[in-house]
Amino acid sequence: MFSSILASSSLSSEQQCQPIPAPSEPLQYRAIGLIRGRYYSGDHLTQGTLVTSDGTEIDAVLLGRMMSLIKKHLDLDVEHLWVVYPRTREKEDDLHTQILGVWEPETLDSPEPSGQNLHPLMGDNYFSIRGEVVFHSLQTGEVKIKINQAPRKKGEKPRSFKLTLKGALTGKILHHFWEFHVTREGTDLVIQEALCIGPLPRSTKPRSARATGRPRRGGQFKHRSVGTPKPILSSSGSPRPQIMPPNRMERRKSTSES
Repeated sequence: MFSSILASSSLSSEQQCQPIPAPSEPLQYRAIGLIRGRYYSGDHLTQGTLVTSDGTEIDAVLLGRMMSLIKKHLDLDVEHLWVVYPRTREKEDDLHTQILGVWEPETLDSPEPSGQNLHPLMGDNYFSIRGEVVFHSLQTGEVKIKINQAPRKKGEKPRSFKLTLKGALTGKILHHFWEFHVTREGTDLVIQEALCIGPLPRSTKPRSARATGRPRRGGQFKHRSVGTPKPILSSSGSPRPQIMPPNRMERRKSTSES
């Protein structure tokens, strides 16, 4: 039963009946979507290719209990509506997916969604993206979203990844939290609707050593020489005559006359 894979005990029964539940909090990071197609596995069942209804080939991997679900309930010779996590590689920006479930209430004996609180775009090729905008280019029409992931184990550092979307935004964009309703077009994720939730607090960087008065080199301050200064040599190598202030010259002259 798919809902037992995706949903947790903290979700309401209505949320468990939706392929993509509504956000549980205003600043919930996420990237999740739906793709209809056939899954072709390679040498290993966990790694393969999603061939969509429009013929697009997308690299895919199976997560969690999908192995057992496929072996016991699903026929891979037909298309299914897969629930996936989208990813885009940083260099190529090509789309690949992580399959975490399948949405077929009639096959998996799950209740049909009521239709309430479902986005009008919900269905094949729909994606819900929520995160921080860290890059925006009107020239290339690209928007990069930083999505934070909760630690899987206690003591682990939080992880994050970046997802590339196609589209343009207006207003205050960078370092703000945004909610996107996105559709897949080929291997591109195209923004259909965008809502700015608000600014995110910026992390403060530690002040530099110069600003705080801390030592810069080797843990020591630069010492100034104390004592009689060394004579300055002329081009001939002999010391230059020391020029004394007038008051000192007058004092020395009066001393010699006496």
